[in-house]
Amino acid sequence: MRSIPKLLVIDDDADTLGLLRTVLARNQYDATTASNWQEVTDRLQLASSTDEPYDLIILDLMMPERSGFDILRSLQVVLAPMPPVIILSAKNTVDDMLKASDLGAAKYLVKPTKPEKLIEAVRRVLGQTT
Repeated sequence: MRSIPKLLVIDDDADTLGLLRTVLARNQYDATTASNWQEVTDRLQLASSTDEPYDLIILDLMMPERSGFDILRSLQVVLAPMPPVIILSAKNTVDDMLKASDLGAAKYLVKPTKPEKLIEAVRRVLGQTT
């Protein structure tokens, strides 16, 4: 892993993306954002062409056009190796949490989440010590 982990943050809310990018940057993470599937594919193509894959993906479930679950399934097809995924969603049902776990999500956080809790989850999933 690079000295500064590279993260892809996928959420359709511009304010949320800005906040997450700021919180992650303050904690020494290189966060790229995408607000829809087309932007996700654009970011993945760029990462592939520069041979700089993402170390972790943070994904919202309530997305336009394709649900976060559909995006996760698609990522699992196009990415090898598949980086760990943290779900960050306002959806807080047990069914959603179980479905995310069944699809391989490493962690499930419910919005709103305190920045400290997000950073702790990112560090744990990346295997970083605090």
